[in-house]
Parts: sequence; C-alpha cells; structure tokens
Amino acid sequence: MSNVRVAYHAYGEARETATLVLHALTGTSAVHEWWPDFLGAGRPLDPATSYVVCANVLGGCAGSSGPGELPQSGGQPAPLTLRDMARVGRALLAELGIRKVKIIGASMGGMLAYAWLLECPELVERAVIIGAPARHSPWATGLNTAARSAIKAAPGGEGLKVARQIAMLSYRSPESLAVTQSGNRRPGVPAITTYLEHQGEKLAARFCEQSYCTLTQAMDAFQPTDEELRCIRVPVLCIGISSDLLYPAAEVKAHAALLPNSTYWELSSIHGHDAFLIDAQDLPERVQEFLHSSPTEN
Repeated sequence: MSNVRVAYHAYGEARETATLVLHALTGTSAVHEWWPDFLGAGRPLDPATSYVVCANVLGGCAGSSGPGELPQSGGQPAPLTLRDMARVGRALLAELGIRKVKIIGASMGGMLAYAWLLECPELVERAVIIGAPARHSPWATGLNTAARSAIKAAPGGEGLKVARQIAMLSYRSPESLAVTQSGNRRPGVPAITTYLEHQGEKLAARFCEQSYCTLTQAMDAFQPTDEELRCIRVPVLCIGISSDLLYPAAEVKAHAALLPNSTYWELSSIHGHDAFLIDAQDLPERVQEFLHSSPTEN
C-alpha cells in the first residue's frame, strides 16, 4: 500500500532503536493523553532513556489516511487488514531511521502486535501484548457485528453512540459497574444509563463511524493459524486481565501458550478489559521489567 499519510507522536531523542506503542480501537497516537501510567520519567515508556513512537493506525481518524482515502475496489474502499497496518508501520520506521523496536500494544494494539510479529519479525526485539487475543472469537466478532449493525441502522452519529454503548459494556465487568455505576445520577435515571449515554456522546464527537466499521472488520478478519503463531520466535510477554469479558484471560493465556518464547502474567482487577487503562496496579512495573531485561532473562 502506497501514497498514504501517517500521523504519529514521538517522545525522546531520535535513534535507531525505539519503543513502538500500538493504540487501541478508538485511541490516538498521543500516548501522553491516554496512558499517563506508562509514559514519563521512571515509567516503562521513559523518553529520557528510550525513543518512544506511536502512530495513528491506517484507517483511523486522528491524522492518518482514513477509510475514504484508501485504495478502491469496485467503487468501495478495499478491505483493510492488520497486516496492512503493520506494513505501513514498517515504512514509517524506515522513514524515521529506526532499525529495531520493542513493541507494546493493548486491546486492538495487542492484536496489531501479533500482526507485527508475523509481518516484520526481523524488526522486533520483544513485544508486550496486553488484554488481547491472537484472533477474534465468535463472541468478540459478534459484539463488533452488533456495533456495526447499529451504525448501519442509524448513520450520522446516532448508531455510533449505540455502538459505543455496546462496546463499553464489554470493556467493563458486572462487578466494576456495580461499584462505579450503582444508583441514580438523575432522579429516576439509573447511573449506568447516564454513563453509557455520556460515553456514546463523547465518542460520536471525536470519532468517525466509517473508521469504526473499517477497524473492527480488520480485527475480525485477523485469524492467524496456530501454526503461524508457533513460528513466532520473538520474546513476548502476554498479559491477561482476570475479569475481562471481551477477551477472557483464559483465551489470552491459551494463545500465549502457542508462542515458543512467551511469558504469561495476569492482572487481577474487577474492572474488566479497561483495567489496563483505569486500574493498572503493578502492570507498569511488570512491563518495564520485561522491556528492559536481557534476552537471556526470558
């Protein structure tokens, strides 16, 4: 894929080695805005000691070429794949003069990390995959299908709000919502209702429904085989989340077990899939230890 635009953020002094951050579905390249537990002095992504790069994914809507700008097939945008995103990322690294990377990705970014390991293994020294499987289950694909159906049924923003509400329920857990969204915020209106309405409004104000459909379809279509996964030789730290409903920890662990050089660790939290953002606990320390360990320590 050629003639595409890639928006990115870089932190620290440019060098030939870098730490590459892969963002989640509705994320952006601005790591400082959404992952303060990880970026900064003494944290896993420390610009004083590492060159940290994060690009907005191809097909996104935060500066990189969006779905409407991608090559056409029969008058429609050609299907975009996670492997396409990895190949475009490789071109960005070449443009920046980066020869080797350590990768860290969570949620969709974790699935994209698998695509990098399959497409560009010669560039990757090691990878951290947080709260992500190697491929979507029928459950995850079903949730995305329902979200896209909402968008198709009510284009123009209203469907995207509903899609976000569906997604937010899968990003948290019953225990998390019981703790954070019990009772009423307005008379006669459950707190969970106002919470989901607010989340839908926020996403509709900043995200593109076409990007949402394109990116979720790319995730659903990414289905590497067990044999392909067994060929990945790069050291990988796979992290499951104990209460994750979207990508259950057992699923993340099972895919990690297929990798010849993997380590599995589990974050214990009641807050579901989004725990990597809202309840990190000692996750940053675990990641930092892995990223900065020597090859013989794996």
